[in-house]
Amino acid sequence: MRTLQDATEMICDLKGSVIALDALIGALLHHVPESQRDALASTFEANAEIARTVLLHASISDQTLKGFEADVGRYGTLIRTA
Repeated sequence: MRTLQDATEMICDLKGSVIALDALIGALLHHVPESQRDALASTFEANAEIARTVLLHASISDQTLKGFEADVGRYGTLIRTA
């Protein structure tokens, strides 16, 4: 039972970390001039594609890929609308 409790605590810790990173990204995007957002979006999309390729060749769960794709979509939207 302790192993399940440890896993649950790690998942909760990771969720907190993701929320903190989301807050940081949102704050940073408010300081990116609108004229530079297209370049940022292109760079982000290129880096996301590299990460996607790595993930597709790694031994990870479909849930991890689903989460990655959801966050990439959300961050892409944030870049364009912040």
